[in-house]
Amino acid sequence: MRTSSNVTGAAFMIAAMAGFSLTDATAKLLTEEIGLGQIMFVRGLILTAFTVLIAWRSRALSRLGAVSDRRVIARSLCELVAAVAFLQALKQMPLANAASIIQCLPLAVTLGAALFMKEPVGWRRWSAIIVGFVGVMIIIQPGPDGFQQGAGYAVVAMLAASARDLLTKTIRSDVPAIIITLATAVLLTIGGAVLGTIEQDWSMMSWPIMLKLVLAALFLLSGYQFVVFAVRLADISYIAPFRYAGLLWATLLGILLFRTYPDVNVLVGGAIVVLAGLYSFYRERKKGLEPLAETGQPVASEGGGPLVRAEEDLLEERK
Repeated sequence: MRTSSNVTGAAFMIAAMAGFSLTDATAKLLTEEIGLGQIMFVRGLILTAFTVLIAWRSRALSRLGAVSDRRVIARSLCELVAAVAFLQALKQMPLANAASIIQCLPLAVTLGAALFMKEPVGWRRWSAIIVGFVGVMIIIQPGPDGFQQGAGYAVVAMLAASARDLLTKTIRSDVPAIIITLATAVLLTIGGAVLGTIEQDWSMMSWPIMLKLVLAALFLLSGYQFVVFAVRLADISYIAPFRYAGLLWATLLGILLFRTYPDVNVLVGGAIVVLAGLYSFYRERKKGLEPLAETGQPVASEGGGPLVRAEEDLLEERK
């Protein structure tokens, strides 16, 4: 019976990655029409409204003071850096290239946990980390002729998201997960307003642009919901590797929407990153460890972890 639940959970995780990839693809389309700050500001407003609704339903607004926790603030700042960097990356490079670099996130989190949190990492997972970062170097093609600025932004986004995930583990357990998400949503909205003011790139939003922003929010919420279904049904260690389906979705959407095809470096480097990550997941599962990275799209889609846990908390309250 558990095997059937795991398979269903894996299907939901694949669907969640489709939702998050559609969000990123829509964001990339929007970068061609309005400024990055405006995208972040409007999307942040939508996310904040949704988060406040969940916090109200789960009676968590009474803990609103927890947003002043320095770890919550630090996590939100990391998410802000990651969001800005990833949007910059999407603006300057193909969707599949940015997604391939982001797939190294679980390995980067494992590295950070070993260096800064003294979590035990054996030589096999160290090897997987090294191999994974070699794959990233193949993707970004370092050198005077091959390196792209967009790739640098994607790497910054990946590192900032890694710091976000590590900081999430340090936040006190009595801080409601939805309050963490609310703090992040508000800071992303403020960050979008500040960035838009600096860019001086505010535009009147036509109905097609508004429709894309609404669709981006709907795709994002569907991704969150499918992650909730996956986490409730299946073992985390079983479904975590299926987050790499996001790379396949990103490649397909890049071809269909932007007519961009991944080159050999992206295909080879992406395959190395995915295989290294899958091996790391295998080692974690064999040792009975839970994956360190948050389950869900890591950056432009505002993660998945806190909202997933908030939905689970709400379910528990109703029992």
